[in-house]
Amino acid sequence: MKGKYCMVRTYSAGVFAGTIVSRKGKEVLLKNARRIWYWDGAASLSQLAMSGTSKPENCKFPEPVTSVLLTEVIEIIPITLAAKKSIEGVPVWKK
Repeated sequence: MKGKYCMVRTYSAGVFAGTIVSRKGKEVLLKNARRIWYWDGAASLSQLAMSGTSKPENCKFPEPVTSVLLTEVIEIIPITLAAKKSIEGVPVWKK
């Protein structure tokens, strides 16, 4: 999956969407990653990875980070091009 834009779910750090730089066991290094803090407009992460969100205005995705090392990864789902555009189109959520 190296080089692919994927949805990565961890045991306790939540879910991120980003490009996989490397994977070693349960550790995944992502670049240009957004935390998927809250989503609407998709029934599951699987649907979000395949179709994107139909309600981007309700989603809470903070700004992307340059890189993040995730430990305890439990799920990796490749994201389609359409879903990537949808995720990238969600406005940055800030407080």
